[in-house]
Amino acid sequence: MSLLDRYHLLVHDVAAAFGYDYNDVTPDWVHPFIHLILVLAPALLITVGSYLAIRGILKLWKYRSTPAIHPEPIRGLEGSLFSTVLRYSRRQQALMIVVSLIAMPILYLTLELPKQIVNNALDSDRFPIVVLGRDLDQVVFLILLCGLYLLAIILNGLNKYGLNVFKGYVAERFLRRFRLLVYRQWRSDPDSGNQSEIVPILAQEVEPIGGFAADVLTLPILQGGTLLTILFFMFVQDPVLGAAALTVLPIQLVLLPKLQRRVNALSRTRIKEVRQLGRQLSDQLRQRQVNSAGLLPVSASFRELEHVRRKIFRLKFFIKALNNFLTALTPFLFYSLGGYFVIEGRITLGALVAVLAAHKDFSAPLKELFSYYQTLEDTRIRYQEITTFFTGSIQRSGKARADDHKP
Repeated sequence: MSLLDRYHLLVHDVAAAFGYDYNDVTPDWVHPFIHLILVLAPALLITVGSYLAIRGILKLWKYRSTPAIHPEPIRGLEGSLFSTVLRYSRRQQALMIVVSLIAMPILYLTLELPKQIVNNALDSDRFPIVVLGRDLDQVVFLILLCGLYLLAIILNGLNKYGLNVFKGYVAERFLRRFRLLVYRQWRSDPDSGNQSEIVPILAQEVEPIGGFAADVLTLPILQGGTLLTILFFMFVQDPVLGAAALTVLPIQLVLLPKLQRRVNALSRTRIKEVRQLGRQLSDQLRQRQVNSAGLLPVSASFRELEHVRRKIFRLKFFIKALNNFLTALTPFLFYSLGGYFVIEGRITLGALVAVLAAHKDFSAPLKELFSYYQTLEDTRIRYQEITTFFTGSIQRSGKARADDHKP
């Protein structure tokens, strides 16, 4: 048996495991879809997932085994942003996790009820039916299911509203505490040479850190749980269509993080350039310099900031466009392959409609998770820049005090 024959036999076995009778009677155009959805895409997803998991474990091991570069602690701040957030909002994080988990069964109801409305209330001849001991005709049963769907939507909206309000409270409270810690650290070293940089730090650089404090655990749990709930619902309707929802995910996992790392590098450059501009303006204020010699470096900083920000915008918009394009490819598989399944009676029309509606919601948490990754990296960079700034101030202050005590 040749290698190609073994591969085709593997595809048949995988299709049989997913409950699909894949044979010579199947139309030719279905064959490449089955190969892509059930073999090629899962193999690529497993490879990419294994690579990312191994790389993450190695990075964590390297981080834990590397001694601290700056042994002197910053008062009130931990070495990592995650530890600092948990230190000051542990109980609030636990409460937000519980509220996030409550949203999962409500979400499943909002996905299941439209399918029941189409299959059992609209496209059915089994009326009247008995519900809780009462006979219901088609119209009454339709109103009942629609009422349950409306109730599920209301509960889902109230859950999201309450969670978002509480997240705002946690974010603002952490931001106030974080600003106070930064301010106290700045006050403790009045002789630092970088005093002019404290204004952009307190006004701009700490803002994303405060906002991220409310999302550090809640967002991946809520959006990841939403993603898994929707994926589980798709697999319940049809395993092949559920696997089709993951077809473009490996490409997204490979391309988008690499592009985001370039954005993060540009963000770090922008932060350093803003601080450099602040030092130049502070020097001019102290020296009362108004001639052209002071204008040239400031103009150069303005040009550099514009250049960096244009690069950031181009990359961010390209990432967004690429993600939207890849996400839009999956409905093509649903309409073509799912429509064929409806024609041959493998799934019902209500199940296909429910899968299409679920995938529309499937892309939103996926985008949120990619956005979370982007925000995580950006916030981590900002936190490192702030701690590095104050650690440098501590070291300069300690060196100055040591020089003062020399005979």
